[in-house]
Amino acid sequence: MKQLKRILFLLMAGGAIFFGWYFRDPIASLYQNLTHEPAAENPRGTPNPELYQELIEGLQVKQLALAERYRKARTAPEISQVIKDSRSTLHQDLPALMRCWLGTDWDFNGTCTKPGAGKIACGYFVSTILRDAGFKVERIRLAQQPSQNIIATFLPRKEMHVRAGISYDDFLSEVISRGPGIRIVGLDKHVAFIVVEENQTIRFIHSSGGYPYCVVDEDRDNATALINSQYRVTGDFTHSDEVIHRWLVGEKWPTKR
Repeated sequence: MKQLKRILFLLMAGGAIFFGWYFRDPIASLYQNLTHEPAAENPRGTPNPELYQELIEGLQVKQLALAERYRKARTAPEISQVIKDSRSTLHQDLPALMRCWLGTDWDFNGTCTKPGAGKIACGYFVSTILRDAGFKVERIRLAQQPSQNIIATFLPRKEMHVRAGISYDDFLSEVISRGPGIRIVGLDKHVAFIVVEENQTIRFIHSSGGYPYCVVDEDRDNATALINSQYRVTGDFTHSDEVIHRWLVGEKWPTKR
């Protein structure tokens, strides 16, 4: 490679001297390709605060429209349809909001409020996403709670799934069996989102205190924190009709402590 670069350099110089500029450009282009390595892919992702703000505003419009339909619904089928449409909206928009944060640095004390505008801890990532999606939460207080209390803020104990000491594959099979949706998951010392997609794949989206120390979107085989934890508690956040109801009517969520 070094010998080839030397030859090309000499040809480029010689071409300029003996043949004017005619052969210089194509030789120079080849030389540039050899001497400049292609940029490595960024494994961290890139924060997108502009899209994040657009998504927040778009979701606010959808929430208001759904809330108006909910207020006017008079029959059980009408109410059920609004709940269903609201659930679909959250299934689509919540992961989109999360992914705008990819690459935002993690810090145990991180409290930033916008993608890429500082560092963010795992609890603050969860509480900020929920606040910006229209859930009236106490962002700071909620973020500082143990993961089980974060889930308990939204769901009663009977709707929380606590698993300790079971295999990772068995845990995921159980999570997937409950259908597509957004889960909040608490681990030994961590809190995150699990997104179960329509094709039964899962995404583990969180602010990671392990490499690469930022907000990441991981598949089942690379979700190291989820794999290694011996304690896992999940709450099927968007499956709950009560959660959807309170989102539609704008109720506040006092933090469980």
